[in-house]
Amino acid sequence: MQEGRIIKVSGPLVLAEKMDHAAIQDICYVGDLGVIGEIIEMRGDVASIQVYEETAGIGPGEPVKTTGQALSVELAPGIISQMFDGIQRPLDMFKEQTNSNFLSRGVQIPALDHKKKWWFEAIIAVGSSISAGDVVGTVQETTIITHKIMVPNGIKGTLKKVTSGEFTIDEIVYVIETDSGVQGFSMLQKWPVRRGRPVAEKLNPEAPMITGQRVIDTFFPVVKGGAAAVPGPFGAGKTVVQHQIAKWADVDLVVYVGCGERGNEMTDVLNEFPELIDPKTGESLMERTILIANTSNMPVAAREASIYTGITIAEYFRDMGYNIAIMADSTSRWAEALREMSGRLEEMPGDEGYPAYLGSRLAEYYERSGRVVALGRDRREGSITAISAVSPSGGDTSEPVTQNTLRVVKVFWGLSATLAQQRHFPSIDWLQSYSLYSSEIGKYLDNELQTNWSKMVSEGMKILQKESELNEIVRLVGIDSLSEKDRLTLEVAKSLREDYLQQNAFDDVDTFTSREKQFKMITNILTFNRECQQALELGSYLKELIEGTVSLRDRIARSKYVPESELEKLDQINLDIVTEIRAIVAEGGMTND
Repeated sequence: MQEGRIIKVSGPLVLAEKMDHAAIQDICYVGDLGVIGEIIEMRGDVASIQVYEETAGIGPGEPVKTTGQALSVELAPGIISQMFDGIQRPLDMFKEQTNSNFLSRGVQIPALDHKKKWWFEAIIAVGSSISAGDVVGTVQETTIITHKIMVPNGIKGTLKKVTSGEFTIDEIVYVIETDSGVQGFSMLQKWPVRRGRPVAEKLNPEAPMITGQRVIDTFFPVVKGGAAAVPGPFGAGKTVVQHQIAKWADVDLVVYVGCGERGNEMTDVLNEFPELIDPKTGESLMERTILIANTSNMPVAAREASIYTGITIAEYFRDMGYNIAIMADSTSRWAEALREMSGRLEEMPGDEGYPAYLGSRLAEYYERSGRVVALGRDRREGSITAISAVSPSGGDTSEPVTQNTLRVVKVFWGLSATLAQQRHFPSIDWLQSYSLYSSEIGKYLDNELQTNWSKMVSEGMKILQKESELNEIVRLVGIDSLSEKDRLTLEVAKSLREDYLQQNAFDDVDTFTSREKQFKMITNILTFNRECQQALELGSYLKELIEGTVSLRDRIARSKYVPESELEKLDQINLDIVTEIRAIVAEGGMTND
């Protein structure tokens, strides 16, 4: 390692001279303590170093040693179920080694366990021509995830040797004869976090990601390989929405990045996920989860690296052919780290002090999501769905982070403080939110389910929008000014809001709703609307219909608590809606006859 000397320390930014041997993105060990930093700017032989640990007590004259390597993550078996900090240091090993609940400075710990042996099963024959991305063998990392050992990027040749057996991640398991000679490879790969992993082809996302959250899956869906933002004020439920998606989304693996949020939220994840059972496999959710924690009391500069660490790990498993969901909570805190470093560098600020390149950095991150064909002979398809919370001050979505995010994502789940205060959760505002995937997903589901799903969704949204218009009239001149049809619309909209959109994350049944149950629930509400509208046209009075369907409306309201194994009860409700409302019409002597 070559050395420079510190000339100035300013918070997480360190200036060092005699660094003409170094390059931007080189990792350095700063000061006598050897804290980790990354060069983010070079001016002559003076390097500006972003330090990922506390710099208190480090002063001018102390050495800076460069490694000549970019900030990279270790990719190998043993990565799942772990909790890392923003630069992939395992926090459980950190605690064991330092015997402290706090991060000690200058402690170097390998990201993965290099002593543990894994059973490697070769799946390709000796003598085969192989190239980057080809799967040489597999390791059963957890009961859910089979870890595929892939040929590293840039390697091409003939497989000369491959051995099944127990190996550490550093031991040679296969040998390839390349143009430059014979090379042995272990199960371990390293990849720089700021560079996206190459793919064979990018595909248009089309299949919906089922989250089990009715307001999302029905009105504002996201596709596997899409990108969504969850902006909202403090207390509106951003973290709960992300936790729910992480628990219930139909993906193979979840990477959860706690970026600058409170430590108790990551503690909730750590306490809950091992106890929660994956509905698809019956195993613990931690068997398919990777946690990256860089909370508000951890080094601010490491926030900036944490989402790149997370997306790089997600890309690695995507290349195996898995569908990945990455949660970033929140990109506002990440952007604050950018603003902090930009200010220390004395760069020209943009809106509200954020750097002028904020939009391009956000775009680079979201661009790494998507549905792809991975490198390799078997054309594996994988996807990364990026879902990020945004925390605008006071819920003001006109601020720069939210606006720059909305330029690149296609789904906006806008959380409302008013709904949260009314204890309506998820507090996603159906009048402000949108999904640009709605039409494609509607067509996809119409074909898959052989139903009129998209038509029902459109009908439901029109009722909710009509309610907003009618409420304006009611506030001005009172409800007596409304026709009976409009009053019925308000009743049906109330049912949609309270019985369908409102969902209890802490109820064992209501926390998750399958696509089939969602279809039956919204069908019943819309059938009630159509039958009542027809009854009004035939001369019935709204008061008769409301009083005569008290029990029926109560059953509709309680549909959310019907277990998935008893969905035939919802079919019976649909039949009873038609029968009872038509009976009310008949009793009034106003049938078509």
